[in-house]
Amino acid sequence: MKTLEDVRALDAADPLRSFRDRFDLPEGVIYLDGNSLGARPKTAAARMADVVEREWGQDLIRSWNTNHWMDMPRRLGGKVAPLIGAKPEEVVVADSTSINIFKALSTCIQLQPERSVILSETGNFPTNVYMMQGLAAASGGRVEHRLVATEDLVDALDETVAALLITQAHYKTGYLHDMQAITRAAQDKGVLVIWDLCHSAGALPIDLNACNADFAVGCGYKYLNGGPGAPAFIFVAERHQDRVMPVLSGWLGHARPFDFSDIYEPAPGIDRFRCSSPSILAMASLECGLDIFADTQMTHIRTKSVALCDLFIEQVEARLDGHGFTLASPRDATIRGSQVSFTHEHGYPIVQALIDRGVIGDYRDPGIMRFGFTPLYVSHEDVWQAVEILQDIMTTQAWDKPHFHARAAVT
Repeated sequence: MKTLEDVRALDAADPLRSFRDRFDLPEGVIYLDGNSLGARPKTAAARMADVVEREWGQDLIRSWNTNHWMDMPRRLGGKVAPLIGAKPEEVVVADSTSINIFKALSTCIQLQPERSVILSETGNFPTNVYMMQGLAAASGGRVEHRLVATEDLVDALDETVAALLITQAHYKTGYLHDMQAITRAAQDKGVLVIWDLCHSAGALPIDLNACNADFAVGCGYKYLNGGPGAPAFIFVAERHQDRVMPVLSGWLGHARPFDFSDIYEPAPGIDRFRCSSPSILAMASLECGLDIFADTQMTHIRTKSVALCDLFIEQVEARLDGHGFTLASPRDATIRGSQVSFTHEHGYPIVQALIDRGVIGDYRDPGIMRFGFTPLYVSHEDVWQAVEILQDIMTTQAWDKPHFHARAAVT
């Protein structure tokens, strides 16, 4: 088992160690929840203030042109693209993850009119499943949504399935699907694949084009550090873009929105997948998070992510043996994202006790304690200290207090 000296040596040799200074992290807090909400880049406050005070306050509506507000969805899409192995013209930042999932699903139904099933795995993130159910309900029987166990996904692919919607890194366990193998298996059966990258974009290398992916969506507020409710992104492979009429045919997806025509004419390429007016303040914040990645290499991020997660597993299992923790994430790092989950029958109050002591993770039923490791600002010593505090909480039974058992609205 690694010692504290070993851990400090790892931090001293870390090529990403200087990136921690680019984030505002409260003193005394070990933040292990970047898989839910990323920390704030230090540049974000000044950037948003400039948008509010100068661009909005002084330039007013002229900012759509003079400060390039109208171009932000494509500009930010171009900054997401290298993180997910896409061309800049295949990604646009717009709307929310849920809306972009609906766009992708409805596009697949158009592209595969002879097929009626949209498929996903049981236990997928709820918004994905709910969007499938909503689309099926709105179709009047044309579309059927179907869920199968993870191990049955490939066998469920047949000539009735139009689209497979799958999350690369599972939100509860961090289980990492093999993007290349699943995409190939689906496309061999004529099935289009939509990848949800919410828990993987910015945390590990992704190469959508190398996998011949069809569609992908992701949010901006987890590992991309764009702020609460940051805009999402959608990837549409170039070969599909001009073949569909968007179901959500919003004004800004029109070829010439300022013609104010009564007839919708979709814009060429990825722009037709824009719908609503861009949220300028939120996009400004997200751009601060994306700009940090220009100075990094995803291989460095992934290498450190694996080391942090492995260290956490090692320390918890060695120092808390007999305290009722069971690893819920894959032990094999090649099939694990940038988070580690343990189950415990008292998981919720234990997480609350940790938060009270400055170690921030989160909880998901049933009994899952989630810890996300963002390599840009989490150190190896953070991991060591977090387990030290967890060990103390368990040894002293500090978690077993009434206020730690009281459920909050957000867990």
